[in-house]
Amino acid sequence: MAGGDAPVPMAEAIRRGMADCSPAERKVARVLLSSYPSAGFETVAKLAARAGVSGPTVLRFANRLGYRGFPDFQQALRDDLDERSASPIDLQARHRSEGGPASGLERAASIMGETLVRTFDGLVPGEFERAVDLLCTPRNRVLVSGGRFSGLLARLLAQHLQLVRPGVTALPEHDAGRIEAVAGLRRGDVVVLFDYRRYEEPTRRLAAAARERRASVILLTDAWLSPIASDADVVLPSETDSPSAAFDAMTPVLAIVEALIAECAERLGTAASARMREVEEAGRELGLY
Repeated sequence: MAGGDAPVPMAEAIRRGMADCSPAERKVARVLLSSYPSAGFETVAKLAARAGVSGPTVLRFANRLGYRGFPDFQQALRDDLDERSASPIDLQARHRSEGGPASGLERAASIMGETLVRTFDGLVPGEFERAVDLLCTPRNRVLVSGGRFSGLLARLLAQHLQLVRPGVTALPEHDAGRIEAVAGLRRGDVVVLFDYRRYEEPTRRLAAAARERRASVILLTDAWLSPIASDADVVLPSETDSPSAAFDAMTPVLAIVEALIAECAERLGTAASARMREVEEAGRELGLY
């Protein structure tokens, strides 16, 4: 996992690699993800003690991910953090220094096509199905929230889910509405959060509040993984390569959102059809359709 033409971000590599690890190595992975990235910069002895394993187990885990040793693993983690915190200005400067080819429709089509393929190839089927299960359980109230840009996609998901089932709310932007929404959270509710690099503290706090109230958390994030990932019930990461020099791609996120909408409508079946008829009738009654 340490090499390749399209390196996998460290947190995602750890998460994916857990399936091939021994039980002891999985303990190391869980500690790394639960305190990412700080745990990765501890000494082998301290990390082993936190995970309740031996030092050689930590080294075997680093080797399993493709690194020659723990210092190699830590250097890759430093490089990964530079990518994880990159700003639009950083990305644009890097693009200029690389002297990339002139943009155009063919270039955009090629990049976005590859990004979409890698996004869907990287999704764990069980995670996607778990998200659909949570979203389609009628007794589960669903609260959806995004960030500065991803909020647009959060609202799109919420509006479509509202058409196929009741009990779905897009988190309001004003503080009073957010406070009321969090205060009303209870066990069994589902909170869907969108959080992408230059991760947003208000979203992290919302995730913490949801976990405190024993609500389930579905996280849509990038391949570097939001800090929320370690506590989320479901993580749906997407690739970020785009034709833009400065901005990460949101098209893969939209594709995941549309896949969730389609599967939820299919899963809910006649209940979704009945709900859509109710919405249509209400719209006509109010003169909106």
